[in-house]
Amino acid sequence: MRRAYTPRIVSVLCLLLVLATALVFGQTIGHEFVNYDDGEYVYENPRVAAGLSFTGTAWAFTTVHAANWHPLTWLSHLLDVRLFGLHAGGHHLTSVLLHAAAAVFLFLALLRLTGDPWPSAFVAAVFAVHPLRAESVAWVSERKDVLSGLFFMLTLWAYAGYARRPFSWVRYLPVAALFALGLMSKPMLVTLPFVLLLLDYWPLRRLSPATGGGAFAVPRRVVFEKLPLLALTAASCVATYFAQGEAVAPIDLIPLSARIANAVVSYAAYMGQLFIPRGLAVFYPHPGSGLPIEKVVVSAVVLAVVSTLALVWRRRYPYLFVGWFWYLGMLVPVIGLVQVGSQAMADRYTYLPQIGLCLSVAWGGAQLTASWRYRRLACGAVAGIALAVLIGLGWRQVSYWRTSETLWTHTLASTGRNFTAHSNLGDALAESGKVEAAIVQYRKALDIRPASAKVNYNLGNSLARKGQVEEAVAHYRRALELAPDHAKAHNNLGIALEGIGQVDAAVVHYRRALEINPGLADALYNLGNSLARKGQVAAAIAEYRRAVELAPDHAKAHNNLGIALEGIGQVDAAVGHYRRALTIKHDFAEAHNNLGIALERMGQADAAVGHYRRALEINPDYADAHHNLGVALANRGDPDAAILHLRKVIEFRPGHAEARRILALLLTQRGK
Repeated sequence: MRRAYTPRIVSVLCLLLVLATALVFGQTIGHEFVNYDDGEYVYENPRVAAGLSFTGTAWAFTTVHAANWHPLTWLSHLLDVRLFGLHAGGHHLTSVLLHAAAAVFLFLALLRLTGDPWPSAFVAAVFAVHPLRAESVAWVSERKDVLSGLFFMLTLWAYAGYARRPFSWVRYLPVAALFALGLMSKPMLVTLPFVLLLLDYWPLRRLSPATGGGAFAVPRRVVFEKLPLLALTAASCVATYFAQGEAVAPIDLIPLSARIANAVVSYAAYMGQLFIPRGLAVFYPHPGSGLPIEKVVVSAVVLAVVSTLALVWRRRYPYLFVGWFWYLGMLVPVIGLVQVGSQAMADRYTYLPQIGLCLSVAWGGAQLTASWRYRRLACGAVAGIALAVLIGLGWRQVSYWRTSETLWTHTLASTGRNFTAHSNLGDALAESGKVEAAIVQYRKALDIRPASAKVNYNLGNSLARKGQVEEAVAHYRRALELAPDHAKAHNNLGIALEGIGQVDAAVVHYRRALEINPGLADALYNLGNSLARKGQVAAAIAEYRRAVELAPDHAKAHNNLGIALEGIGQVDAAVGHYRRALTIKHDFAEAHNNLGIALERMGQADAAVGHYRRALEINPDYADAHHNLGVALANRGDPDAAILHLRKVIEFRPGHAEARRILALLLTQRGK
């Protein structure tokens, strides 16, 4: 039954939806990117990091990067970089605005379909603030969810205007166009034509008599108008199949029986999370064939009972039929029968499907309380309490996305043993300098999955940083057993081997890294260092030059190239590379010290002293800079200052014979 409402009521409800969304998700403007796909999608993706351009637009429409073809999603990331650079807050703001717009248009679409503002507003509000939305909105990589969600709502809104009137191309083409844009944002919208067919049954009543009772009589128009939409669905399915080909788990890895069991349990779990949103996490490990049979049976019974009731009661409660099969149908692409990735389920998959369940609850509540004396007061109180609780839970769930460390710490608290969570938490801890804690997480990850090349490599890196070089070597070797073409593992194994004096073995691994990836500038730099230590200066210079050609901003390569050039008498060229290193990295103490040495050789003693002093401002414990400054000051006739710096050298490096000799001479001259 249609309810009376005014434009003012609609405007107020839209404003409240936006405010509720901002209350829950506004905090994300202060959040960081997370180390789960955000690098691949944004800050480590050179195409996206370059911002919106003609070449970037062409790339967006032709790439299948990250096992997806979703050009509009890429365009939104490119535009964000153009507007906000790589400042995460701006990217989060865009996602929040898109989600708020999706909530508003969901309300407007349901209002246009049903004419009932209060259940429509309740469904939209639950959609806007539910904790399950955190993953879709607070995760920059899930831009595809909020963008496709907005186009989904716009399609429903356009369809409601089209379906209630005689056929018109002017009204039909926007439906098809908005659907196509949604598919180009995320292919999960492939089930939308079937959702429209459900809406034809209720509330549009295009498949049955006006009373809502009768069989499914399907007018030809209803069939024919879906054919172009189904053609778009088919095209999207083909594109997705080719894009995700290698990401699809083979049937021998996860058997069909295990997939079906997990799908049944996931359907029931998503239902439970709608009403009791606890234990939510960014990654739920797939149980394989390890699900308890009783859990599968109970879940199957629940699904069977609700499905039966929805069918039997379709005349009396058509919204139950529509909402339930909306939920079941929209989850089909992501329920795990075609397994992509290693997750059992994901909060983001509920973004659109759970609208169906909310629809059933909202209109069911409205009908069940229709005869209550204080119906509006009771329904308003229950709805208000429910939304207040969801806002609080939603805010807390979003807060876990503040940093990678908070995200994965919460995930482990929610899921227990979790390879992905241990591994990514280790990465986050290592990135923030908490190396010992990172090592603990990497070891736990390897307890679960010992044959992970990535974790063995990362554990090797952390052990090397702690000075546990021999154990680091063992993990690098293990990583290379599992992934022989891991160029960075070869490079870092070379560094570790060189650290324990095995220079020749290190050179072999640097060269192997360059065979695999000729553009790996770090390997060229490290190979140059090894060759320089072996006295092969000309060969070292050649490798350093290749390194700075490939990576012009490689400050260390410029610095060491300067050292090598100065060693063969090319002081002017060396000065140029030292200056380039300092342009790239202003606080590069070693480059300041080396530039000072070169300038002193060129007779520019005052400038040299300035660079020695700058090196010591950056690193007050830099013994070589203290020594060079002490000598320079002694030569300039300032023995007292020189003595102070030479004493510092001996404090930091007691065995520095040259510093002791010069200090002794200065003290003798001073009568000490």
